Amino acid sequence: MSSTKTIGIIGGGQLGQMMAISAIYMGHKVITLDPASDCPSSRVSEVIAAPYDDVDALRQLSDRCDVLTYEFENVDADGLDAVIKDGQLPQGTELLRISQNRIFEKDFLSNKAQVTVAPYKVVTSSLDLEDIDLSKNYVLKTATGGYDGHGQKVITSAEDLEEANALANSAECVLEEFVNFDLEISVIVSGNGKDVTVFPVQENIHRNNILSKTIVPARISDRLADRAKAIAVKIAEQLNLSGTLCVEMFATADDIIVNEIAPRPHNSGHYSIEACDFSQFDTHILGVLGAPLPAINLHEPAVMLNILGQHVEAAERYVTENPSAHLHMYGKLEAKHNRKMGHVTLFSNEPDNVVEFGKGIDF
Repeated sequence: MSSTKTIGIIGGGQLGQMMAISAIYMGHKVITLDPASDCPSSRVSEVIAAPYDDVDALRQLSDRCDVLTYEFENVDADGLDAVIKDGQLPQGTELLRISQNRIFEKDFLSNKAQVTVAPYKVVTSSLDLEDIDLSKNYVLKTATGGYDGHGQKVITSAEDLEEANALANSAECVLEEFVNFDLEISVIVSGNGKDVTVFPVQENIHRNNILSKTIVPARISDRLADRAKAIAVKIAEQLNLSGTLCVEMFATADDIIVNEIAPRPHNSGHYSIEACDFSQFDTHILGVLGAPLPAINLHEPAVMLNILGQHVEAAERYVTENPSAHLHMYGKLEAKHNRKMGHVTLFSNEPDNVVEFGKGIDF
């Protein structure tokens, strides 16, 4: 890179903070837009404190920065379109719109990228649920706004239909058939608009729809791992990807099924800060700057554990007892129940022996 850039990040949570740290290490300046002046990114960057849909604030960010990026999907794409200059948002707003709406996302994955997704149907009201086959299990998800299990209803029997009908009548939804899978996995891929680089396949364990533990490399066959990486690369190339993208998938005995995409660094990729020669945040910054991307090497097998609000004290004790563990605390001022407060990464060839925080206690 020929010169220092000013990078504008929309969103000042932990992902924005870790993006900013990577950018600062590379010699760049960072300005963050976030509603909270004391957000995690405030420790490492200047903050413009304003709502995400404040077009005047977005314009101020655009005017002061060479390049813009975002740390989460629920950014006002119309507002960005109104203020960005040519090439200033390498990820583009089309990717935002695809990932903000499950209906658009499913259509993109199945029809444009032509990858395998779980059987699904678009639901516009409770009438669309009248003829479903209750010998199968489903999950009904609102098309927009859902995260960490919010805006979802699992349907396993007729008793679940009352709540499902209410959800279907409140918003457009996608009804997905439950997939019988062996593991939940994800693949991080980064692009610079021309080339892509791909990270190892990650195995993810969730509790209450929140990621609890990531194991790298995932415990699947080399053949399935290669297939998962190829699918992530195919999606990235279809998007002309700039920056980092996470592709969440299900691994069955002999196939990979794509669940959803997140157009940003992802909770399941945090291990890469210590466990890889470049992190998902490094490659995100390089990617949005259009810089050459390195091949990714995993130093050793690793495990990442999420620290939620109810786990903070346990995590602090844990790293005292395990000094080779890498602790990351995000600087959030209030430790709320189930709020992501930090993570721990450690190298281990025995992932089952690395016990999740709060397992059997706080969940």
